[in-house]
Amino acid sequence: MSQTKYIFVTGGVTSSLGKGIIAASLAKLLQARGYRTTIQKLDPYINVDPGTLNPYEHGECYVTDDGAETDLDLGHYERFLNSTTSQANNVTTGRIYQSVIEKERRGEFLGKTVQVVPHITNEIKERIQILGKSGDYDIVITEIGGTVGDIESLPYIEAVRQLLWELGDTNGIVIHLTLVPYLSAAGELKTKPTQHSVKTLMESGIKADILVCRTEHEISDEIKHKLALFCNVKREAVIQSIDASTIYDVPILMQEEGLDTVTLQRLGLPDTTRPNLDQWNQFLNKHKNPKHEVTIGLVGKYVELQDSYKSILESFIHAGAVNEVKVNVRSIHSEHINDKNFEAKLKGLNGILVAPGFGERGIEGKIKAVQYARENKIPFLGICLGMQMAVIEFSRNVLGYTDATSTEMLESTEHPVINLMEAQKNITNKGGTMRLGSWDCELKKGSLASKIYHGATEISERHRHRYEFNNDYKEEIEKAGMIASGINKETGLVEIVEIPTHPWFVGVQYHPEYKSTVLNPHPLFVGFVKAALDHKI
Repeated sequence: MSQTKYIFVTGGVTSSLGKGIIAASLAKLLQARGYRTTIQKLDPYINVDPGTLNPYEHGECYVTDDGAETDLDLGHYERFLNSTTSQANNVTTGRIYQSVIEKERRGEFLGKTVQVVPHITNEIKERIQILGKSGDYDIVITEIGGTVGDIESLPYIEAVRQLLWELGDTNGIVIHLTLVPYLSAAGELKTKPTQHSVKTLMESGIKADILVCRTEHEISDEIKHKLALFCNVKREAVIQSIDASTIYDVPILMQEEGLDTVTLQRLGLPDTTRPNLDQWNQFLNKHKNPKHEVTIGLVGKYVELQDSYKSILESFIHAGAVNEVKVNVRSIHSEHINDKNFEAKLKGLNGILVAPGFGERGIEGKIKAVQYARENKIPFLGICLGMQMAVIEFSRNVLGYTDATSTEMLESTEHPVINLMEAQKNITNKGGTMRLGSWDCELKKGSLASKIYHGATEISERHRHRYEFNNDYKEEIEKAGMIASGINKETGLVEIVEIPTHPWFVGVQYHPEYKSTVLNPHPLFVGFVKAALDHKI
């Protein structure tokens, strides 16, 4: 294809309707037809990236191979498409304004008055087209965060309006995701909120080409006709998006509704092949028809908000399907674990995962959970801070260093088994300054880690942390029975620890959950779920 096609996904009525899932589902269907497709997210908040946001504010921060700290929707994009994203796939208002202000300081605007229109909107248009101009994609789907009518989103909506005009007919379309609520008192679905949402979009100069209607109840043909008439779209372009049992059903539901077909028609593209979803359907079949069941404890300090550990929860779904196992995740707040109740909190688990995080809140509970898993031979996986807690627990209870800890928690500790990297010691800015993105790791031959990765000698995984295993204690810890089975050759930093005398005990400094997809479940999660099943049996 000589001309890259652009699809813009907007939302109305309310947030959290699932624009990311709809965008990812459409991208999956187009990809399954042979079109080279990618997705990007435009976020209207002024933070440069979500790296400094509390998980309670925005859910997890997702990290790409190139070290970008991004919105969690990029995780959905990668999990659905089985392809990597990058810095170019996530744009925030903070980054847009930062770039424009830097250009103004360098004098690039030649003395002009810098304004939202045209300077901010031009910057947005440039960012939208970076992926399209790379030559790597036939179709670029752009999800715009927030809802139409939000003050924060107005520059993005205006940029889209201009870009649609510049691209010309059939080269750009708008899909508007909206809510059709059910009023139980009236006993009917109401279309007025959607009509108002579309009207708001039109007031900004944008006409929706396709309506995707989120609903809890089936939308009748009569209501679809009404929506088409009053929202000025074709009848076949009114797509029902009913609540699904799993997000992985959505591509199938969207195919049944004809979302991919009407999209190709609007873009003037051939609709000659059916999507090849064989592997996707195989995954769904295994996911929905498990032969076994396990319960895994997720020990963390943000467990009240499921989105805080979104990638971990999805990784369990992928790994569960491979093992034909239903993984029941029991969320356990680490602040609520203490010496008196830890057995009651952790009893009956087939596996324990100690989750990532920052700061000292809840770490003693995490350490207690590690100790329980180690002493009771329960399969254990520690991720990032979870791996550091495993090292601290081992140092305290096996080496006898009762004050062992991380300098993140106590700078004056006599036994800093986890310490700040030298390169990090003089850094004062928090955003974008950690060890981020993909780093290589050499695996120890014959180790459990090597077996988990199917005999590989070197792997590459994504990181997001500042503190590291202190190599001053490496020899002593290894003599006591915890080995470093994965090391970054370039820096000598420890990436993986394990205990060979334990049935399955692994701590990793990186975030394996960021690389797990439907078609390529992460081997660490696959191995962990299998170990949990073996422990149960």
